[in-house]
Amino acid sequence: MKLRWLIWLPGCLTLLSGSGSPTVLGARQAASASATSSRAIINQYCVSCHNDKVKTANLALDSLDLDRVGENAETWEKVVRKLRGRVMPPSGRPRPDEPGFNAVIQHLETSLDRAAASNPNPGRTDTFRRLNRTEYQNAIRDLLSVELDVSALLPKDDSSYGFDNVSVGELSPALLERYLTAAQKISRLAVGTPAPSAAASVTTLPVDLTQEEHFDGLPFGTRGGTLVQHNFPVDGVYEIQVRLMRNRNENVEGLSEPHDMELTLDGERIQVFTVAPKRSTPPGGVYYADEEADTHLKTRIPVKAGPHAVAATFIRKTSALLETDRQPYVARFNQDRHPRTQPAVYSVSIGGPFDGNTAGDTPSRKKIFVCRPVRQTEEEACAQRIISTLGRRAYRRPITNEDTRALLSFYRDGRRTGDFDTGIEMSLRAMLTSPEFLFRIERDPENMRPRTPYRISDLELASRLSFFLWSSIPDDELLDAASRGRLRDAAELEKQVRRMLADPRSETLVSNFADQWLYLRNLPATNPDARQFPDYDDNLRQAFRRETQLFFESIAKEDRNVVDLLGANYTYLNERLAKHYGIPNVYGSHFRRVTLAEESRRGGLLGQGSILTVTSYANRTSPVLRGKWILENILGSPPPAPPANVPPLEDNPAVGKVLTMRERMAQHRTNAACSGCHQMMDPIGLSMENFDAIGRWRNRSEGDTAIDAAGALPSGVTFEGASGLKRVLLAEPDLFVSTVTEKLLVYALGRGIESFDAPAVRAITHEARNNDYRFSSLILGVVKSGPFQMRRSQ
Repeated sequence: MKLRWLIWLPGCLTLLSGSGSPTVLGARQAASASATSSRAIINQYCVSCHNDKVKTANLALDSLDLDRVGENAETWEKVVRKLRGRVMPPSGRPRPDEPGFNAVIQHLETSLDRAAASNPNPGRTDTFRRLNRTEYQNAIRDLLSVELDVSALLPKDDSSYGFDNVSVGELSPALLERYLTAAQKISRLAVGTPAPSAAASVTTLPVDLTQEEHFDGLPFGTRGGTLVQHNFPVDGVYEIQVRLMRNRNENVEGLSEPHDMELTLDGERIQVFTVAPKRSTPPGGVYYADEEADTHLKTRIPVKAGPHAVAATFIRKTSALLETDRQPYVARFNQDRHPRTQPAVYSVSIGGPFDGNTAGDTPSRKKIFVCRPVRQTEEEACAQRIISTLGRRAYRRPITNEDTRALLSFYRDGRRTGDFDTGIEMSLRAMLTSPEFLFRIERDPENMRPRTPYRISDLELASRLSFFLWSSIPDDELLDAASRGRLRDAAELEKQVRRMLADPRSETLVSNFADQWLYLRNLPATNPDARQFPDYDDNLRQAFRRETQLFFESIAKEDRNVVDLLGANYTYLNERLAKHYGIPNVYGSHFRRVTLAEESRRGGLLGQGSILTVTSYANRTSPVLRGKWILENILGSPPPAPPANVPPLEDNPAVGKVLTMRERMAQHRTNAACSGCHQMMDPIGLSMENFDAIGRWRNRSEGDTAIDAAGALPSGVTFEGASGLKRVLLAEPDLFVSTVTEKLLVYALGRGIESFDAPAVRAITHEARNNDYRFSSLILGVVKSGPFQMRRSQ
């Protein structure tokens, strides 16, 4: 008699005979055996709390059929998430062993994925989604070659699910007015229409910017100042004026001796000014007369229309180059605590034009005027060609005769009151305020049954793709491929994705996606207490952000394993940041890649000052914020929302025993309303207590007490310090990769992730695992997924 053995394979039960030839049992029989095994484990470890009588967390598992998991997919997906993170059963309660955990997870995921395949639900994005501020600005850049900061023209967008491109649908009358104003300004600038009067643009520098050293991008041998990218609308004479930083008494800060300032245009010197103090010593003390110290820092020069770089910076004195001045770093921007020793630039104003209003040969005019009529009889044909070319790009689809007629009517209105360029400007203004430009529109096919999944058109897919990877409109190559129906071909789609990732416009995955996911956009609002952190200035704030951006960019551009975001042995530093971290032999203002020592605490996101600062308060660290950040952005298991009227963490008394952060948090958890959530967050955040509120390493904290950095995950796994936290996170790469996938999917779809998206997330993660978790494998997985390529009808 031949021996037979039962073994488990993913998704089926296999019978092996003694001869080694496998015989697959029926799928139904295998699923039933798996369900029976899973039911036994759930009954033993879960049902005592989650049953129809107790209903802990409003969840009853005893009445749910494990043979029909798909009928309660939403509930079971929540269970899978808890089990994957080993959050349930709670630490300290009886728990299955690892094979038991994995068996239940495998049964549930296999059943859920099978149910999703037989009854797909790709979800539904809004039919009308307004371009947010970033998308609008990038679309203007790519459509018209106009580089313009629209933050002064359009209001900030609200965020949902962590991103500001989610559910952006409303267009209030006030917001519509802002878009009309923006369209008027942009169309005039793009066409080069002479302004009715001179106007000024002012760039102001942060008041806490230390300007004692050289700034990257400015000439060597200089210090401080700024570089302003400005789009000059027409050929003409413009006035450039510089103002210096002043204290509350309106005296120029740091002006104790003469200093030379250099003004340049596109790297060419315009003029060198000398700034000197004007003071006298009458009876009673020194009299300052700095009101006119910087009034002469202005000049008028002719400038060709188009984008130019204007720089104002001080010529560095050789006495400031002494090696002894390199250590230690001292911030110098506040007259009370760390006063400036040298003057600094406050603002650069560019006004005009004052003489000459000729439209120049700008990049925007080259982009717009694909033809130039020689005779008046050729004008309308040329206008139609310009409108058709721009309209196709602006509307992200072939332009129709109705579109052309509408835009031509605006051209004719403008032409009647002006010249050919005026007519084009009016048609462009109408184009920029059209719903076809301002909104991403996805319409259900006609006669589609309600709640039916369908594949979106290639043109809609092209828009999804370009706004995902570029936060902007599709280019001509992508539109051509979509118009010909070639994006349905998997090879062509992958080719387009890889092309777009290699394009500089994909940098928006750093400046838009990563900045929001990692909370880098919160850095400008961080203002640590100046008494506790006197050396924190805007230089450090900018360095924090740049380090993380360059680090994320290296993962994306080099197509590295995304888990390197947690465990890489390198980072990007300039001298200011290296001093803050205590890393030697890094000099200069430019950022460069630095390989870290094996024992370095700075490898990966968890050791970067940007993350550590945005998850702290102004005067102290916050284990709660840090723990919550890890749960949400690394583990994908956000804690529940806090209940109302949660009491704040009590401060240490002015007199008496100084409690450590761990002791204060333990005291806070004695409140029953706080205990549940804090049991999840606090142990993670407390493991990072060696990093202070601005990311510096320390061994002792409040009251000069040695820091206890013991930590634990909700799964019950314990570790020691930030390095221990990193090790346990790296040991479960699928958890982190799944979180990154979910964040990318939210960002790509413009909606929150639902339970029916979980099978797609698992499929993307599984495929990425087979490709060493490379960044491109996640991007391609998102693009090829059902939620990205499909939609559910209304």
